[in-house]
Amino acid sequence: MKFIVPKEKILEELQLLQGIVEKRNTMPILANILVQAGPDEVEMTGTDLEVGLRTHFEASIEEPGAITVSGKKLFEIVKSLPDGVPVSFREGKNSMMEITAGESEFSIVCLPKDEYPQVPEAKFEKKIALPVETFQAMIDRVFFAIAQEQRYYLNGALMVLKGKSIELVSTDGHRLSYASKALDAPGFAKEIRVIVAKKTLSELRKYDAGEIEFDLDENNLFFRCGQRTLISRIIESKFPNFEAVIPKDNPNAAILPMDGFANAIRRVSLFSSERSRGVKFTLEKNKMRLFSSNPELGEARDKLDIDYKGPGIEIGFNAQYVLEFLGTIGGEKIRLELKDENSAALLRPEGDGEIKSLYVLMPMKI
Repeated sequence: MKFIVPKEKILEELQLLQGIVEKRNTMPILANILVQAGPDEVEMTGTDLEVGLRTHFEASIEEPGAITVSGKKLFEIVKSLPDGVPVSFREGKNSMMEITAGESEFSIVCLPKDEYPQVPEAKFEKKIALPVETFQAMIDRVFFAIAQEQRYYLNGALMVLKGKSIELVSTDGHRLSYASKALDAPGFAKEIRVIVAKKTLSELRKYDAGEIEFDLDENNLFFRCGQRTLISRIIESKFPNFEAVIPKDNPNAAILPMDGFANAIRRVSLFSSERSRGVKFTLEKNKMRLFSSNPELGEARDKLDIDYKGPGIEIGFNAQYVLEFLGTIGGEKIRLELKDENSAALLRPEGDGEIKSLYVLMPMKI
């Protein structure tokens, strides 16, 4: 195997592969990437057996072949080289990859390509595609609420394709975030419900402009953007019934200024407990009062003019949970819907844009 490619062309692909390759060294081969030189392009593949990335780029191929090499070390070498130089990669003797650029020469120990795990291929026959920016905006609106715990079905977001829409839902048991978008694709005869791993969603946030195509088989999800295909094993478990969690009867609605609400929370939460991050919200006619206290620090109060005609309600929330949602949706106003101080609150932008967003938040005792 031998090929030559400009540094910048291969560096970007190696950068993306850093998020994929296994770093715990449970299997040495998973720290490697598979480099395959074909007739007119190079394909590089990385996987941790749960998430994989296959990427292609054009190169000057002098000799086709394949080899596996440390993904981290290959990236570090290429990154260290001067900009604008062509880099030569060649399979040498004794399972070594030889890299040369100008006067710089490196030899890396490799592992046999036959040991590399097989990464599934996709056909992309469903013709499902979304603009990258739109899908990434949907991911942003649910990513922060994904749990990190032993219940595997919460370590990702539920993706639902039905009719002519796509939905993403995440929850950690204390809150639930929902985003939906209409699709221009043909309607789905059968609803698709799959849990997408958090790592997969994190990698999808790194892609550039264009479209993300989607496909799946019995065990894997496939996302293709340009010359890159992300492969993710389906999380085999049942996601909670999120439709039942979204409140249907919260009659007390307040319209709040987005920036003013967020800034008041930030100020008052300076005196909240570091563990609970609790802030007390008191709703009165056209007013909201915010309060937090910490025996070791003192107290903080603030007041906000709002549009509210309902009864007086005093309710506590984790300030960080509220701020994380407000930080993803933009807009000028937020709608807060409450039933009472013990029931889940519903937040949403006042006036939905291209993406519909909902946020369910459980109250806390303060």
